[in-house]
Order: sequence, then structure tokens, then C-alpha cells
Amino acid sequence: MKRIALLAIALLIAGTACAQAVYREQRRTLFELLPVRSSDIVFLGNSITDGCEWDELFDNRHIKNRGICSDRTTDVLGRLDPIIEGHPKRLFLMIGINDLAGGATPEEVVANIARIIDRFQNESRWTRIFIQSILPVNGRDFDAYRSHYAHADRIVPTNELLQALCAERGITYIDVWSALADDEGLLDKRYTNDGLHLLGEGYLVWRDVLKPYVK
Repeated sequence: MKRIALLAIALLIAGTACAQAVYREQRRTLFELLPVRSSDIVFLGNSITDGCEWDELFDNRHIKNRGICSDRTTDVLGRLDPIIEGHPKRLFLMIGINDLAGGATPEEVVANIARIIDRFQNESRWTRIFIQSILPVNGRDFDAYRSHYAHADRIVPTNELLQALCAERGITYIDVWSALADDEGLLDKRYTNDGLHLLGEGYLVWRDVLKPYVK
């Protein structure tokens, strides 16, 4: 029975990974065809960005969501061309939590984000860049994303390096982490139902942090 249970778990994990790969390809190929214009505000990131209707949340038709589930910094680097070629007015980037969950160091995450910044500063110099902190996670009240919780101690050091990078490059760093963390530095359980992704109320909190920069 134990072997059957382990096999079932393995098949479930494989099926989930396959479904994610299919979804990611669907999103990536769609984004390659959808135009980005110089008047647009692009939200770029992973599933946490992907999960929100940003244009409706801000009541702004110029906002384009370019988040893709499970993306890491290397995935974002590989799909920048259609965005850069559109020379968007503003870019809001949040990326890195999946890198950390996969074992990447804070330095490796920040180095790749620096490469993303380099591309925009070299090829779309009028795009105003906003780097958002990586959000907290919660492994105390939820048990769905163990690898993310196992590396949660790397989130704050990564954010500190990101803030320093932004100061060095003369771009805006936005601390969203503090708005969504509880007193113990975990993702507040009021804003999540799995310890990683956000409920509607969590997105409202995030929106309020970004309002001064999106206007």
C-alpha cells in the first residue's frame, strides 16, 4: 500500500508539472503576439502577478499583465523581447520566490534581476522601472508549498540586496513585503489561502502600496 501511495503522489506531482508547463507555454506564446505600447504599464512576474486583474484593480486600460505561473528570473529574461520592443511607460517587476524555492541564493536572484534591468536601461531607456520586494510566505498556517517555506529565510536578505541594487542603479524599490507580513514576518493568513498566493484582500493591500507609483 505504501508503494502505491508513493506512486500516486509521484504521478500527481508529474501531472501538475505537466499542466504548469502547458499553461506557461500558452501564456508565453500569447504574450509574444499581444502588443505592448509606449503608453502601457507592464506588470511582470510569476503566478502572484499572474493571479490579478491589474487593469481592473486600478481601473486603467493601459495596464498589461505579463505574469506567468512558476516563472523564475531566467524565464523572465527569456521572454523580455516583446515587452522591450514596445518601450512601455512603466515596468513593475516582482520575481524571485520560485528561484529561492529551487535553491538559488539571494545573490543569484539579484544578479538575474540586474540583467533584466540592464536590458531595459540599454534598450528601452525611457521605461521607468519599479522593482518590488519578494513577498513573505507562510508555512505556519499552511502546508502546500514546502520548498518555498524551506527557503523563506532567504527572502529578506534578497530584498535587502534588491534595495541596494535599486539605489545603485537609480531606480525605485517598492517594499510590498511589509504591507503583507504579520508580526512574525510571515504572509498574513488574512490575505492567503495557501501560504504563497494572495486572496482578493491581499491584492487590495498590494494595490494601495503601488497607487502612488501607478498614477
